[in-house]
Amino acid sequence: MRRIGIDVGGTNTDAVLIAGNAVVRSVKAATTDDVTGGILAALAALSRFPEVAQQPVDAVMIGTTHFINAVIQGRHLNRVGALRIGLPSGASLPPFCDWPPALADLVRGEVAMVEGGHDYDGRPFMPLDRDAIRAAARRFAEAGLKAVAIAAVFAPIDPSGETEAAAIVREAIPDAAITCSHELGRIGLLERENAALMNAALAELARETVAAFEAAIAASGLAAPLYLTQNDGTVMLAAHAMRQPVLSFASGATNSMRGAAFLSGISDAMVVDVGGTTTDIGQLRHGFPREANGIVEVGGVRTLFRMPDLLSIGLGGGSHVEDGGDRVGPVSVGHRLTSEARIFGGSRLTTSDVAVAAGLLDLGDRSRVAEIERPVIARALARAHAMVEENVDRMKTDAAPLPLIAVGGGAFLIPETVAGISRVVRVPHGDCANAVGAAIAQVSGEIDQVFQGMARAEAVTAATDLARERAVAAGADAATLQTIEVEDIPLAYLPGNALRVRVRVVGDIAGAGR
Repeated sequence: MRRIGIDVGGTNTDAVLIAGNAVVRSVKAATTDDVTGGILAALAALSRFPEVAQQPVDAVMIGTTHFINAVIQGRHLNRVGALRIGLPSGASLPPFCDWPPALADLVRGEVAMVEGGHDYDGRPFMPLDRDAIRAAARRFAEAGLKAVAIAAVFAPIDPSGETEAAAIVREAIPDAAITCSHELGRIGLLERENAALMNAALAELARETVAAFEAAIAASGLAAPLYLTQNDGTVMLAAHAMRQPVLSFASGATNSMRGAAFLSGISDAMVVDVGGTTTDIGQLRHGFPREANGIVEVGGVRTLFRMPDLLSIGLGGGSHVEDGGDRVGPVSVGHRLTSEARIFGGSRLTTSDVAVAAGLLDLGDRSRVAEIERPVIARALARAHAMVEENVDRMKTDAAPLPLIAVGGGAFLIPETVAGISRVVRVPHGDCANAVGAAIAQVSGEIDQVFQGMARAEAVTAATDLARERAVAAGADAATLQTIEVEDIPLAYLPGNALRVRVRVVGDIAGAGR
């Protein structure tokens, strides 16, 4: 199977071609403001190699930070109609109540709260007020809203209220982009609702971005299907990504972790990915990033949906070095490295300058950093090493030593020995691990639901079947699906042998040749 993986970062757009289990070629191009320009440049550079151009490609996988950047920067977001099903008990904290005011002002369209929803044991505590939903839908239509987020109390246990409400809204606004919270989040109304609101706010940008990606691939002469990478290190069809863009928020870091596992052959390890501005630290379990089980803030908004457990620190290849080497980062020159760093004739002392002066990196003009004093070099490297070591220790979940896989263009900042680490592993093509991770990604399906009146084995089987259905809908080959994670928790406060079950399955892309 031949795949092209592309990762669009803040500084560089990386692209790789993988055939079977081997990286054939890898290239880098500067990321452009319009995103697609960098993709076109990377694909053009890759296509210059005959082994790339002379044979067809089975799939193109793209990982991007485009959507999470839009939320963090408050740009390119559309206004959303918020429909909450949960009165009378769910009225005290309305939608958007815990959002940063500036972001809420951008996204908040009309807000409607109606009667309905279920109790924690799955019983409806109020009949669904269909007339109120129709009235809300008319208000949304009159306000010109094309994106709607629907959240019902305990919808992950029984999603029927959200599903029926979506059908009613669709009658009033046929072309609306509707997000139902049970498809994204877990139990916890506000955080799940926030994920749905954020997803709906990205609806227009998602359509435009995916269309631009498809146009860039077509312009490059490739006739391969397009996939976007997800937060859990797997991929989804472009059409699916267009409906649920929040599922790609953390795809850049997870791609690096999956690429690190592939390139090293190690499935359980710590991974440190050092880019131009930040360092992402996470842990691999069975070849996939460890998931965050708690609330994750995105742009100051509390959310609860599928996200990797990552720690990001302000250390990268472009980090400023100040105070005689005692202070490194968090400010970085970022994509201006080639104009502002000393090795390229600039005036700013960066970690890349220090690494070149120390003989750790061959980049730019070494003579431009010959005057840097040795104590400054030593202090700067010691500070960078300490930052890595301290934060790796924070992300470890037990005292047992694990291997550490060092990837990213700034991996020269990772020391050869780290406390609590059995060995530091450096891999070929590690500077493009993010694009490698995109290229080798599989398709996943996940379910997190409460089951009642079933034995444990029955509940796990039912959850697995649902997860498999979701994976197939996302583009997986049903014959290749494997269950990689099963978690079940008895809920003693619920009647009927209630069990909360979370299952994740992965499989290969349907229809792809090998």
